[in-house]
Amino acid sequence: MPQITLKNITKRWGKFYAVDHLDLEIADNSFITLLGPSGCGKTTILRMIAGLETPTEGKIQIGERVVFDSAAGINVPANKRKVGFLFQNYALWPNMTVYQNISFGLNNVKDTLPKYDFDAMTTGELIKALKSGKRIKELVEECRDKRGKLDEDKVYLKFIDAYTLSMYTAKTLYGLRIHEAADPDAAAKEKAAELSKKLETLRASYTAKGQELNEEYAVTADGKVLTEERKLTKEEIDKAVRRVSRIVKIGMFMNRYPAELSGGQQQRVAIARTLAPEPDVLFMDEPLSNLDAKLRLEMRYELQRLHVETGSTFVYVTHDQMEAMTLATKICLVNNGVLQQYEAPLDVYNRPANLFVADFVGNPSINFIEAKGSQTADGSLSLALLDNRRAVFKPEKPLDMAAWFAKRDQDEAALEAARMELLKDKKAVEKSNKDEAFKYHIAKVDESDYAVEEEPEITNEDFVIGVRPECVKLKEACAVPATIYGAMPTGMESTVKLRIGEYLLTGVIFGGVTFKIGGETGVDIEGNDILLFDRKSGKCISAGSLAIGE
Repeated sequence: MPQITLKNITKRWGKFYAVDHLDLEIADNSFITLLGPSGCGKTTILRMIAGLETPTEGKIQIGERVVFDSAAGINVPANKRKVGFLFQNYALWPNMTVYQNISFGLNNVKDTLPKYDFDAMTTGELIKALKSGKRIKELVEECRDKRGKLDEDKVYLKFIDAYTLSMYTAKTLYGLRIHEAADPDAAAKEKAAELSKKLETLRASYTAKGQELNEEYAVTADGKVLTEERKLTKEEIDKAVRRVSRIVKIGMFMNRYPAELSGGQQQRVAIARTLAPEPDVLFMDEPLSNLDAKLRLEMRYELQRLHVETGSTFVYVTHDQMEAMTLATKICLVNNGVLQQYEAPLDVYNRPANLFVADFVGNPSINFIEAKGSQTADGSLSLALLDNRRAVFKPEKPLDMAAWFAKRDQDEAALEAARMELLKDKKAVEKSNKDEAFKYHIAKVDESDYAVEEEPEITNEDFVIGVRPECVKLKEACAVPATIYGAMPTGMESTVKLRIGEYLLTGVIFGGVTFKIGGETGVDIEGNDILLFDRKSGKCISAGSLAIGE
């Protein structure tokens, strides 16, 4: 499977930038989720890679092949990019059976394909199946009902799964009647000997022409597989359908119509149809959003298994952070068309790049606490927070705040200079949906006065502390006094709202504990994953520990 590379990809309509100068590398065999709020550009990115949308500028490369380059005038159409697309709407043909839905696209495939001898291929597959007549008889006997009546359709499916055959070859195998012989092994051995002679004759005919059949029964000359422009044969189509039906476990539904299937089964059919042409990359645009919560969870496991079994590269669009966290090898978090962070799920959760990422990823949401202070001689930060309570933040690694602020200002100046340089081009278009500082939320008991508060002047002494709910601990001794403001038990854990003065903190407390609303308790912040953000830029400065005093 190929690597996908996006360089300086931009998509705009007029002055509105759906995707803004995106650089992205998607590794081979990875499972990438494009995550972000509605309208952030996720689906547009997906559609541009797939060829369903044309970028305004930039370059897209799939493997060694450039499929789009605005400078070179290259734009390979979607049907030539060897990608599969799974939509939110399954788009199954209601008047076609499951088999017909899966095979529909394969019937129209016409490409330069290897030249096979399908008679030799069928003969070779039968020889392999005939290694054990006893096994053939066992498979047949498994398909009898309580009255001893044989279900031939079940026999065919058993043969297809056991020997990786097409339906046509499975019927031929059944027609040999090995299961009816007094000695199935002897009958199978005799038939295999006949077929082996036939296969030798077929191979010899190619040898006489200076050609050979390889192990896959493709015709070769001088060690190279011969090709021809052709459509797929019925045998090839059937094998492809049976292969994907085994992967998604719908082999028993081949003759049913979509209306006779559940939502999850219809989703499996849509996945099978997408996998049948063996795409290099599989794109999925919120494919589970139409399913109920329980089925969605089951399908997440199926997609994980599917990714491992197929070895394909998956690119998955979702606004559901739980799907992104559980499925992805890497999360690509986008906001307003701009890449915010591109890392492994736990890295995005534990070490978010900025306030937006920290707020968007995590359920319950992260607690934000505004703080004011400065760095002390020992490298820690002395802060005032939660109505001037004293606190000490200790970074996990040595931190020079003066150097960090200098680099922040330097980076912002360089970014602005690059923007101004870009606007000098007569063809340049200034972004109408300008990037604005993320407005984080501070939870308070009374939030009615937010609208009339004036925006304060932000200095280098202004910070935001990010505390994940699982870092909030309830303790009676040596802790900040708090009141239980709300509690939601779910069985193995409870989400609690804790009031400290006029501020509210959310905590997740594990265990079957009952909390009394209005009860008094103490709060402590534990762990080394407490996050320190620069209030001016919104960027994450460091992770560390936080000790809050009186």
